[in-house]
Amino acid sequence: MSMSIWRAGAAALALVGLVNGGQALAAGPCSPSPAHEAFDVQGLKSQLMVTALSCGAQDKYNSFVGKFRSKLASEEHVLNGYFSSTYGRNAQRQHDDYITQLANVQSERGLQAGTAFCQQHISMFDEVQELESTADLSNYAQAKDIIQPASYLTCTAPNRPAATPARPRTPARRTVRS
Repeated sequence: MSMSIWRAGAAALALVGLVNGGQALAAGPCSPSPAHEAFDVQGLKSQLMVTALSCGAQDKYNSFVGKFRSKLASEEHVLNGYFSSTYGRNAQRQHDDYITQLANVQSERGLQAGTAFCQQHISMFDEVQELESTADLSNYAQAKDIIQPASYLTCTAPNRPAATPARPRTPARRTVRS
């Protein structure tokens, strides 16, 4: 097995652990990123774009973008903040990498599904057109099984217990019997 395949496998296992352990971690030091909603909406937008390109539904995609333009722009702003605070100078490159990886994993899923892909996903356009508000869009995006290239968790170091003052050492008392 080559080293790159081994690394990819290890990364996949780590990702599965993060995704599957997310609920257990929510009670611990890791929780969904404050940008979680933005990642959900971006994932939905990307899925719809891949569907539009694969299934010849560009008009439906354009209608979706027109209807939710302000929400999509707002969530893009949140993602920019996330990548900026997380990656500093490398923020734009990391953000671009995320968008590329997102489209790639979603396209791969489409290729694996073959001709069934369009049948399975084209109805999403009708569903999003029925949504009435940006909150509905966020809820819809969160409820859909949209594949992401990674899990974005915010983790903090566990709280250390407060230091207890050291007890003064007293010599052990010994009873000497004669």
